[in-house]
Amino acid sequence: MKIEFAPRSVPLQRRLQTAAVAQWVCSFLGLAQCSTAIFIALLFTRFWLVSALYAAWWFIDREKPSKGGRRIHVFRNCAVWRYMRDYFPVTLVKTAELDPRQNYLVGFHPHGVLAVGAFINFCTEASGFSTLFPGITPHLMLLSLWFRFPFFRDYVMSGGLIPSDKESASYVLQKPGGGNLLAIIVGGAQEALDARPGSFTLLLKNRKGFVRLAIQNGTPLIPAFSFGENDVFDQVKNPQGSWLRRIQHFLQQIMGISLPLFHARGIFQYSFGVIPYRRPICTVVGKPIPVQKKHKPSDEEVDQLHEKYLKELSELFEKHKAKYNVPEDSHLEFI
Repeated sequence: MKIEFAPRSVPLQRRLQTAAVAQWVCSFLGLAQCSTAIFIALLFTRFWLVSALYAAWWFIDREKPSKGGRRIHVFRNCAVWRYMRDYFPVTLVKTAELDPRQNYLVGFHPHGVLAVGAFINFCTEASGFSTLFPGITPHLMLLSLWFRFPFFRDYVMSGGLIPSDKESASYVLQKPGGGNLLAIIVGGAQEALDARPGSFTLLLKNRKGFVRLAIQNGTPLIPAFSFGENDVFDQVKNPQGSWLRRIQHFLQQIMGISLPLFHARGIFQYSFGVIPYRRPICTVVGKPIPVQKKHKPSDEEVDQLHEKYLKELSELFEKHKAKYNVPEDSHLEFI
């Protein structure tokens, strides 16, 4: 295989952008494991007190993730995220005003491999979320597993991430006074196995828990589609029924996370690696769908709102796809 190396004359700005993305990918893939190793290793050194004190703090603070987390504005406004935004680039588009006196539930699609658009738009201020939606505080749900790792839990909470369970979601959606937005990547880790350039397949047909949650809290539903999310990585072919797909599903059932075999480019060359391609990502946030509150909605009521949500999401995609170079004959497929 012929390797295409990056030229030496790459501007400093582009190098900083690549470095910003590289650190994020590395933190996504290995920071949790490294932080756990450090926590354990310190117990066997003269710095054991650091881990001991953190363990005590961890116990005292154990409920914090499910109580809205602990965002740190310095973290969300860090310059590294602006470099990461410009690498692709990532943009956020508003199609309707949001009332800061209400809480909202956003369905984010698609998951992509690493959910780059969701992180940049909802966990940082790089794309100007607070400017576009004044008075609204964003929260993004993350697999609960990641909040069990020492130090790493504090890292992810800094950006506004909370565990993906009903208790955490309800806490945000029931906050008095409104002004909170809860983003859920509905397709989850399983949808990541279908993330590849040109794919518009969404794992959504039978996913109705977020709809029921919205009805129980009387929270308006907002569809959001991230154009280009699936284009930044290639993935080893894993069609349904293949031995690789069966192994991935098996591991997901055991660990709770999917393991897509993705690849793109490297830091100093463009031929292979796990650094995403420089391809634009644009997240379009749709208009709110009014929801009537009901503590125990029937299956028919959930199905009815779910169908309306699918229709609104499809219309959002069709209305904006031409702007983002999506072929006219491409449409969303719900599975």
